[in-house]
Amino acid sequence: MRFWGGTAFLSTPEVPAVGRMLDETGYHGMLVSDHLIYPRRLSSPYPSPTGLPFWPPETAWPDSWVLIGALAASTTDLQLSNAVYIAPARPLLEVAKHVATASVLSGGRVSLAVGAGWMREEFELLGQDFDNRGSRLDEMIPALRALWAGGWVSWEGTHYRIPELMLEPHPTQPVPILCGGESEAALRRAARCCDGWVGTAYPLDEAVRFVRRLKEYRREYGREDEPFEIVLALREAPSPDLYKRAEESGITGTMCAPWAQLDDIHAGAHDGLKQAADRFRAPIERFAEDIVSKVP
Repeated sequence: MRFWGGTAFLSTPEVPAVGRMLDETGYHGMLVSDHLIYPRRLSSPYPSPTGLPFWPPETAWPDSWVLIGALAASTTDLQLSNAVYIAPARPLLEVAKHVATASVLSGGRVSLAVGAGWMREEFELLGQDFDNRGSRLDEMIPALRALWAGGWVSWEGTHYRIPELMLEPHPTQPVPILCGGESEAALRRAARCCDGWVGTAYPLDEAVRFVRRLKEYRREYGREDEPFEIVLALREAPSPDLYKRAEESGITGTMCAPWAQLDDIHAGAHDGLKQAADRFRAPIERFAEDIVSKVP
């Protein structure tokens, strides 16, 4: 089982220090969340029973690739990915350039986890079509792999036409691409053309149902024998037995927040990285000792 910390709801200045502590205590990686803005007039329904986001408008969502760059500079072994990056809200070449640069600077410690997104307002502000985002994402995935190959590269598709060019620096090894989302289209996209799937938070029984559906789709596409990551959070009390059962079901990675029980995770957020490290160290080390070290 691979344990991933998350950046969501941490104060931006604290994130590199938290990543460094995760790196030092044996966690596998850190997942970066993505939102551009929170519009004053939000008409897009959030995928929840209420149709509203569960975070307040002032919540900070730092740029994913700037943050991944900072984390790469602050760590040595920590793997870095997304939960998730709304790739079709951005131009194809911009995504290719950001991820390639991050991969090179991190020494190949970056993967890309994409999602189709739900907020029309973000797409419109960035000048991208919201209505065809799914089909564009389907095309973007193989296009990115082609653009990262090095040398003279090009892409000709339905939505993207990239003339022959060089995109440097290019990754020195393949960048894994995972897919997020719970719709049938998202699950099929992950099974058909991605290296894994990133979920949200579920009870174990519900998580296992997603695993079974992904396995069915992968068999349908003839990919059942290929390596495949499944990363999600478990909405149950942490224990070595829980994560061992999850791993036996096919879940390869879990998102965790050992600091969730701190009375105020934002206390002292602007007092510098040393103070942040002092405050987060104990729960991170305790979870590493009680859980991470006991689930190989």
